Amino acid sequence: MLIIGINAYHGDASAAAIVDGQLVAAVEEERFSRIKHSAGFPAAALRSVLAASGATPRDIDMIAVARDPWARILAKAWRALRMPALARERLSVRGRFSSIGAEVARVLELDSEPTVARVEHHMGHLASAFLVSPFDEAAVYSIDGLGDFASAMWGVGRGSTITPMGAITFPHSLGLFYTALTQYLGFPKYGDEYKVMGLASYGEPELLDEFRRVVIADSDTMDFRLAPEYFTHPQGEAAMTWDEGEPRVGRLFSDYLVEWLGAPRDPAAPVEKKHMAIASSIQRRLEEVVLDRLRTLRRATGMRKLCLAGGVAFNCVVNGKILEQTGFDDIYIQSAAGDAGLAIGAAMYQAHKNGARRDFVMNDSYWGPEFNDAQIAVLLEARASEISRERCEVRHVDNEQELCRTTAAAIADGKVIGWFQGRMEWGPRALGNRSILADPRRAEMRDILNAKIKRREMFRPFAPSIVEEATAEYFTQSYPSPFMLMAYDVRAEKRSIIPATTHVDGTGRLQTVNREQNPLYHALIGEFGRQTGVPILLNTSFNENEPVVCKPEEALDCFLRTRMDLLVMGNYTVRRAGTEEHRPHA
Repeated sequence: MLIIGINAYHGDASAAAIVDGQLVAAVEEERFSRIKHSAGFPAAALRSVLAASGATPRDIDMIAVARDPWARILAKAWRALRMPALARERLSVRGRFSSIGAEVARVLELDSEPTVARVEHHMGHLASAFLVSPFDEAAVYSIDGLGDFASAMWGVGRGSTITPMGAITFPHSLGLFYTALTQYLGFPKYGDEYKVMGLASYGEPELLDEFRRVVIADSDTMDFRLAPEYFTHPQGEAAMTWDEGEPRVGRLFSDYLVEWLGAPRDPAAPVEKKHMAIASSIQRRLEEVVLDRLRTLRRATGMRKLCLAGGVAFNCVVNGKILEQTGFDDIYIQSAAGDAGLAIGAAMYQAHKNGARRDFVMNDSYWGPEFNDAQIAVLLEARASEISRERCEVRHVDNEQELCRTTAAAIADGKVIGWFQGRMEWGPRALGNRSILADPRRAEMRDILNAKIKRREMFRPFAPSIVEEATAEYFTQSYPSPFMLMAYDVRAEKRSIIPATTHVDGTGRLQTVNREQNPLYHALIGEFGRQTGVPILLNTSFNENEPVVCKPEEALDCFLRTRMDLLVMGNYTVRRAGTEEHRPHA
């Protein structure tokens, strides 16, 4: 059975292909549209995952969509009577989703519409984590901004079944709380919350007590609520645009909040100490509420394992505290925990509802398109004159051992490397196949990367990729973090050794890499460790204020227009003039 899962008409539109309960491909539309968090219908992603499955459009048994217009219909109707603008927006959304089958047929040139199955939003999130996890049973928790009129759901997963125990409904939402304050702090774009998470470490939570009156929650229940006067969405005043292109969310913070905190920061204005204090305070309040809910969930279910999903599950600072502070022993968060992951969740939910065996575990994130050396060679030949004009030299390396040796030596020499290998990552993190790599031992490397390529806010940290077997040597926790979704404390004696990947608060948002998940990337980090004594690389996404590169031509374009020193695509290298090749001593 071939089931295609789709997240459509929302941020992070995506598609995934499930064959007989096995994931074969998953990709976000932004990687093709080149628009961050691309909304609308994921036409290119749909074509890509279908091609990866080896099937034809007529082989599709079902389209699964994580949106159920009938979920919480009475609550929606009651709100709609009080908010005509919200009612119009809901009707518009319902109309778009009712035409999903027709849109699939149009994109794939089918004569008739495929069967479309609808899965409630948060059930899709829970399925996206539990049904691809290694756990036979676990507590499950989904927490995000809003979907199908709810912002959170929790319950228990056993075998192929997920049993919900409760939910938090509109307008109460930790995701919207964090987004509203993200906007207030001068980061208005969809998905900017991670900037606030990084900024929070520079301030003190001076306003924590006040924010406890904004997000109201007892420590021993699953419930929480927002004080509505601080926000616009309870009155239906925050317009949200999901039709096409970049998603847009209207102003979520109210005039009442401005009266309390003062004028919001202009995005072009400097970040001041008060902004750092606000960021620290809202981050701390988020941590308090989430960790208290998880402690309660642990007691209520008796489970020792946890599956976490939803946009809030991208908050790696919270995630890094879960095992130490909530009583859970094991945790699984998949690499696309946010709304992109709904494509997998909806498809997996339907696959198991239709009797698929539960024997798939998503141990890695490499589910996107891949390109072989022959395709790369064609590109490099076609653009040989341009590469020559840019004073770059192309070379083919015969074997992976030599590739790792020379690349590791260049990194150790302070060079910045574009690393393009294998299948593209699923989710927002570059995890060693579409990465920019550098030396974590050089404190100046943050400034170098921002000057040469990234041009981003200086308070945002860069991540360490570490061979899994060395994690306990450098971090105070050693639980694997293959999807770069945990922030752990760097051991005090190691912070001066890896300053470029140690955040101001002494933490690192690490990616652990084992040989089974990514043999080549593991070998490269291991070779860097052999040459330098430090089995860690600085890893940031291969992009320049754009979605992560997908195709070889995008990697080459990014390399040529920035000041990277070396591009490694498959077994080909493109070396900039003046960047001599360093060969390590045997």
